[in-house]
Amino acid sequence: MQLNFTDLSANQRYHLMTQTIIPRPIAWVLTDSGDENYNLAPFSYFTAVSSKPALLMISVGKKPNGDNKDTLTNVLKNKKMVIHIAAEHQAEIVTQTAATLAHGESELANAGLTTSAFDDFPLPRLTQCDIAYGCELYEIKELGDIPQTLIFVEIKQLYINDTVVSQDAKERLNIAADKVKPLARLGGGEYASITAPFSIQRPE
Repeated sequence: MQLNFTDLSANQRYHLMTQTIIPRPIAWVLTDSGDENYNLAPFSYFTAVSSKPALLMISVGKKPNGDNKDTLTNVLKNKKMVIHIAAEHQAEIVTQTAATLAHGESELANAGLTTSAFDDFPLPRLTQCDIAYGCELYEIKELGDIPQTLIFVEIKQLYINDTVVSQDAKERLNIAADKVKPLARLGGGEYASITAPFSIQRPE
């Protein structure tokens, strides 16, 4: 089967892209809606962009009524966000936090999640996640007619739970993916977990 994307609607393209670009990591993003009322939302159009500067990118669409999503509204105002890597056992909660709520209504309270202080960063992190990035807004780009918003953020702080990290002979930090058990996004309502990690030596 071969499909010509120019013949497809935006919804058809989205469906096919999310069915075939698999697995995708999920950015579980915490932002401040004001008065320490925290918004939490998952985004699977998410990736690392560069290491100098240390940039991550999430792609954010609109609410069903066409308004900006709270994540975009909050980061435009406060210039900060915390991106978490969710675990496979959190799939149900991650999905719950994708619900469209009124601005200022916190997903954390609805999901029963808690936060911990994020040292040297103004926003807290989710207590329940092993990996969290404290990020500052770097750049925003809008694409298309709707438009879709690309949010580029620079990593300022990185939290890693001590239970999932070790140090190798070269004193480099190694993250145990099989302990993090990161949740991956597939198409539709499908998620996946990782299998046992394996290593292959790269050529010189």
